[in-house]
Amino acid sequence: MDLEGVKKQLERGGNENENSSAIDSLPSKFFDHFIMAGIKVHSIQPGRILCSFKVPPRLLNSGGFMHGGATASLVDLLSAAVIYSCGATTTGVSVEINVSYLDAAFPNVRLSLSLSLSRV
Repeated sequence: MDLEGVKKQLERGGNENENSSAIDSLPSKFFDHFIMAGIKVHSIQPGRILCSFKVPPRLLNSGGFMHGGATASLVDLLSAAVIYSCGATTTGVSVEINVSYLDAAFPNVRLSLSLSLSRV
């Protein structure tokens, strides 16, 4: 294992000060917009949202399909929206997210998403 190669891969991007200033200048909630841009809501009811999402190239991994982290972020953000749909003014912090990856989501494929809040 080439530890120096791994280190360089993690630190790629160059000077820390240059990267920090560029990243820090991004607008608030930039990541949320980066993930959610393109969502189309088909139906919304208290505790339930039906929507679709066309997989954009910006969310692909090196294998050419939607990155698992982008999928988990999408689930997290949409789940918060379901909580808001019930009238909550805040959603708190996700403590546990369980995502089952059944198949790859390829670019320009439209995914149908159905999220609902179940009471235990």
